Amino acid sequence: MPGARVRRAAVGAALLMAAVAGCSASSPPPRHGARLAGLHDLRPCPQAPGFSCGTLFTPLDPAAKAGHRLALNVAVSDATTAPRGILLLLTGGPGQPGVPFVPRLVSRLGPALTGYRLVMLDQRGTGSAALNCPALQRQMGGSDLARPTPAAVTACAAAIGPDRRFYATADTVADIDALRAALGVPRLTLDGVSYGSYVAERYALAHPDRVSRLVLDSVVPSWNVDPLQLATMRRTATVLRALCSAAHCGFDPAADLAADVRRYHDGPALLDALVTLSVGAPQFPGVLTALHTAATGQPGQLTALIAQAHAGDAATAPELSQGLHASTLCADMEMPWGGPGTPLASRAAALDRVVARLRPAQFWPFDRATVSGNGFVQTCRYWPAEQVRPDPAAAARPVSLPGVPVLLLAGTYDLSTPLPEAAAQAAWAPDRRLVTFPAAGHSVQSRADGNPAQPVLQHFLQAG
Repeated sequence: MPGARVRRAAVGAALLMAAVAGCSASSPPPRHGARLAGLHDLRPCPQAPGFSCGTLFTPLDPAAKAGHRLALNVAVSDATTAPRGILLLLTGGPGQPGVPFVPRLVSRLGPALTGYRLVMLDQRGTGSAALNCPALQRQMGGSDLARPTPAAVTACAAAIGPDRRFYATADTVADIDALRAALGVPRLTLDGVSYGSYVAERYALAHPDRVSRLVLDSVVPSWNVDPLQLATMRRTATVLRALCSAAHCGFDPAADLAADVRRYHDGPALLDALVTLSVGAPQFPGVLTALHTAATGQPGQLTALIAQAHAGDAATAPELSQGLHASTLCADMEMPWGGPGTPLASRAAALDRVVARLRPAQFWPFDRATVSGNGFVQTCRYWPAEQVRPDPAAAARPVSLPGVPVLLLAGTYDLSTPLPEAAAQAAWAPDRRLVTFPAAGHSVQSRADGNPAQPVLQHFLQAG
């Protein structure tokens, strides 16, 4: 997020919609309903035993406090006692819902949840209320970096209309504070994954006295990621060489990648495929061989790998809304041409000037066409110019997080939110612990083989 990069929801669309629909199912209210008066229509969640689903009503425009209201789905643990308070787990994207992931995360976190009441939220514009842009959704699926057509981008912006300016991260931060008030607690423990880590940081900066501790998994730093994706491009060489070393491959896959980009001019698609694999298949099956044979003039395997990665990243709007994704990123991110109010006519020239000044070492083994052609840049290049309300908690430069305990989790093979970004954020967290997981990819809490984050998380959440 936002430089945020999370891929397709790890649930089927049918299960997802069943869980969301269950938030208003007709069945007896939970025992704790009277103590959660700020949530409406509380009912047992059909796909999450031990949880109640309800609705949080929040203003579309948090500054106005009146007018149209959004109905956000919320799932709350039925735990009768929670001496450690509320743990709000924030999913990523932007565009991913939260409620459908309750069963998986309860299983993965296990004893780390002891003493907490787990809460999950469908952030505005996600889940059953997803901003739906069919053409953009088909082209991008669950990706940040797939390159959309200008027509799909402009059609999406037109379909959402002027309300798109109310889907910035600052608006989600306001929703979270409304949720905190509805839950009747003075502070939250926040666990954010990918874009969710950015939301957690932004909430902590906006409300430092309302946070007990932070878990940041697959970290988007509080000053946001670089939309040009330079850190990800450089990290790709490191990860490929680590894979080769482990497999004793006998060649340099980073050099092969550079040769392939020069020869086939497929940098944006290759970058997208490799980042996708770092999320769903971080052992990168078949990648080293495909890169090497393509470098010798036989691109068939590599072409097939790119196509398979893109097809596997398909996602519906309720799974990961590209309408919300574009609305948030283009409102939040400082782009090469400036902020979201920059006129469209001046953006291409400004982008060209910035990319022309880059040194090859900043993006190798990719090229300048990859830098300017990635999905972040190409989406926001065509997104309408609009004035977004300034957010005092947003900072383009690093600022210190509040002095609460902070746990940062990073997979060494993650190209979606690469390890150097977690290390950079750790330097600006006074009371921090950065834990890396060798050969793990994106979202270590929910995806890493063997669930290695659970004992680390348990130790952190149960301390003190």
